[in-house]
Amino acid sequence: MPEQTPILQVKNVSKSFGDLHVLKNISFDLYPGETLAVLGKSGTGKSVLLKVLVRLLIPDTGEVYFENKHIGGISEHELNELRKHIGFLFQSAALFDSMTIGENLNIILAKHTKMSLEERVARITESLTMVGLAEKIDEMPAQLSGGQKKRAGLARSIVLRPKLMLFDEPTTGLDPITAAQIADLIESLQQNLKIASIIVTHDLPTAFHVSDRMILLQEGAKVYDGPADLKEMEQTHLQDFVEAAKIGHGSIKSDDTVVK
Repeated sequence: MPEQTPILQVKNVSKSFGDLHVLKNISFDLYPGETLAVLGKSGTGKSVLLKVLVRLLIPDTGEVYFENKHIGGISEHELNELRKHIGFLFQSAALFDSMTIGENLNIILAKHTKMSLEERVARITESLTMVGLAEKIDEMPAQLSGGQKKRAGLARSIVLRPKLMLFDEPTTGLDPITAAQIADLIESLQQNLKIASIIVTHDLPTAFHVSDRMILLQEGAKVYDGPADLKEMEQTHLQDFVEAAKIGHGSIKSDDTVVK
């Protein structure tokens, strides 16, 4: 990767809840256009890390910088402005059930931009087309399948054209075929929009499919930060993880090739 300035810098971040140490001195940089997968067992702090990155949680120690701005040192107004450049896809897709799919996207644009109605309609149509849902613009969330709801949530999260996307378990609850389709879609959007991304997931095929780099957390500590490459991980003695990737997930071959 050519020399460039990180879009996100995480420096020595720790977070505890009582006696439970969820994150322990976590540091990493993320560069424009890079995709980072954050892996680990349940309870290792993956989702907590995402919340810390957008100041939904305050770290006990450490600092987070987005485009060289210390998010812990800015006002609420500045934080709200900064968050416009960060998209967040929740596990539930987080759609408003009382609004059509188009209205779910429009409420974001109406609140955060000065676009005219015509401009908003064009952006909404473009975003839904990117995720293959243009024909669903007037339908309600209850009329969509689980995979379609996830796509609609993704369209809403990119409608402001963020510089950074945060994905919290994007394929949870989906069947393997639909999960693979969502992974293909995430990869396509990254290529088209050049968004930096962090993906928290238990889904190893998806992680290897879409990511340039991986971080593995164990008991809140970072034990691996490197290429999305099983051979590389084997050399760092992460045998439990590697064996789970090879044996427990049939779409990953032992030569570290991902079957797409």
